[in-house]
Amino acid sequence: MPKRVPITVAHGDGIGPEIMAATLHILNGAGAELDVETIDIGEKVYLAGNSSGIEPSAWDSLRRTRVFLKAPITTPQGGGYKSLNVTVRKTLGLYANVRPCVSYHPFVETKHPQMDVVIVRENEEDLYAGIEHRQTDQVVQCLKLISRPGSEKIVRYAFEYARRNNRKKVTCFTKDNIMKLTDGLFHKVFTEIAAEYSDLENEHWIVDIGAAKLADTPGAFDVLVMPNLYGDVLSDVAAQIAGSVGLAGSANIGERVAMFEAIHGSAPRRAGQNLANPSGLLLGAVMMLVHIGETGVAERVHNAWLRTIEDGIHTYDVYKEGVSRERVGTKEFADAVVQRVGQTPQTLKAAKYKPVEGEAAERKQTAGHVRAQKDLVGVDVFVDWSAASADDLGSALAGLNGDGLKLEMMSNRGVKVWPGGHSETFCSDHWRSRFLSENNGGTVSHSQIVSLLERFTRAGYDFIKTENLYTFDGERGYSLDQGA
Repeated sequence: MPKRVPITVAHGDGIGPEIMAATLHILNGAGAELDVETIDIGEKVYLAGNSSGIEPSAWDSLRRTRVFLKAPITTPQGGGYKSLNVTVRKTLGLYANVRPCVSYHPFVETKHPQMDVVIVRENEEDLYAGIEHRQTDQVVQCLKLISRPGSEKIVRYAFEYARRNNRKKVTCFTKDNIMKLTDGLFHKVFTEIAAEYSDLENEHWIVDIGAAKLADTPGAFDVLVMPNLYGDVLSDVAAQIAGSVGLAGSANIGERVAMFEAIHGSAPRRAGQNLANPSGLLLGAVMMLVHIGETGVAERVHNAWLRTIEDGIHTYDVYKEGVSRERVGTKEFADAVVQRVGQTPQTLKAAKYKPVEGEAAERKQTAGHVRAQKDLVGVDVFVDWSAASADDLGSALAGLNGDGLKLEMMSNRGVKVWPGGHSETFCSDHWRSRFLSENNGGTVSHSQIVSLLERFTRAGYDFIKTENLYTFDGERGYSLDQGA
């Protein structure tokens, strides 16, 4: 008797319970040997007073099974509720989000019949750190965090995924023509790691023109890797232009735990009507089966699903007169897939999977990185001020020079406004004043910065934030401003 594999299952909200029931029915029908532990997450947990949407006891199940099959949930509006997906991904270190976006022409309508793209998205960093502040009456900020270790993990995962799945090329999307430090680091790491994979093509695109190319000519791409926000947006776009967001599954891979899900939401308006398409969650479950080594069952499930699509048995969201043969509900679709277990598609490419072998290669870090010499050279002091022009404020703040620090320039919303600003530049109440060493490129001390802030306080200025300015091996570690 084969040993049953433990997994944690959450049935979710809205259409979640229906599509999870359909998915588990298909997995059982294909012979999956699973030991299911069920946890509660989502709306009722939020409303019971837990702002994270998951009970503390549920973490024990996730750590025990290390495999999480999750239906979509509903996050209540307002009230400071945090995204459960982000919480689970970051808490359990699920650094890689993998979303295959495949067209099923001619059985599902698409403008791109040959589309077969996999988006590998960094899952823990970027703007999704969720570090936001309201700093003035007019201005809020969100911090974009990109780390070398985080970039190395996701880029290496993308190349290993491409190699393991017989892909030919890995493409990186960033916006490092504007965000030269954050996106610039991601691009730099991509270039370093790409050099280790001479058997694979590699390329980099600026994300805006890359997104346009993806929407127009997805066949130009194979495996795409990108920071968190771009990956979130473009994986939904790619799934939709392939045929339907409702057909896309998603894997979230960490070193110890993995989570599998559909990429769509809980669609509460469709709940309880036997309408929802379980395909996205089912294909997420196929990725789960591959991850736990059940490749034979994964192939049986995936091929039965492909044959069902070929046979024109479709739910309402992809049903099309003249193409589809029968419009069915959630339960009937699941039954149709189970009836075709053991069959293979006749037109679409049959699924074939290789064992993942623990995905250990993705965890290797790039060797040889030497910690840089870090020197403090100045400070940016941000001020909330609305009662003066840029020239007046700049002249006043220059009066705080001393103790080896000198006001170099002042900016507003990233545009230099003093000295030599332009009258046409719109200014908010959020000002950045940059103080550098009077010793032209010399270093400064923390005590000098504290002394400067004391002078700000005595002069009555509301400084709302400071950012220390560093060089690393002599290279500037902070951005210039537009017009500087």
